Amino acid sequence: MIRCDMVRRGVKSKRVLDAVGKVPRENFVSPVDLDEAYADHPLGIGCGQTISQPYIVALMTEMLELQGTERVLEIGTGSGYQAAVLAELAAEVCTVERHEELSDRAQRALAKTGYENISFLVGDGTLGWPEKAPYDAIMITAAAPRFPESLKAQLADGGRLLVPVGRPDHQTLVKVTRRGDNYVEERGIDCIFVKLIGQQGYEG
Repeated sequence: MIRCDMVRRGVKSKRVLDAVGKVPRENFVSPVDLDEAYADHPLGIGCGQTISQPYIVALMTEMLELQGTERVLEIGTGSGYQAAVLAELAAEVCTVERHEELSDRAQRALAKTGYENISFLVGDGTLGWPEKAPYDAIMITAAAPRFPESLKAQLADGGRLLVPVGRPDHQTLVKVTRRGDNYVEERGIDCIFVKLIGQQGYEG
């Protein structure tokens, strides 16, 4: 998976590749999909949500440029797989999921896998988790029609926010870096994610 689906497609960070190699992806997929756990495509996890393909997980993680000391906010806990990869690379991960069922399941999977530096919140991810702000990095794992202003406000100076922005059927991965009161945008690849639902996302 790492050699064929990540390195050959341009993921270069050894820290990210090592982190992905440490996380047992089979712990985060549905039992019926165990044979497909390491295939490079999304898999359904219930509640209309998916676990992202391994390449996208590695690419988005690399774009955050984590060094190991950061507090990271993840919007969209899903299966918990992306949170696990982030937890390998950051000091603390705070993750928000609107579906209580998925959050509970992810907490069990992450505890089983041995992660202790992750905090969980069930709620509207478009509003972030202001009580734990500021964040050195924010990753949104669902498609937004625009940048949620509340999440931009929760970025630390120098912090990076990564979000797929666009229509429900087509988005572009965009990275925003905060420089004081300015936000510098960097556009990445085209992609397709499930919709970000909430006050500052798509309507439910």
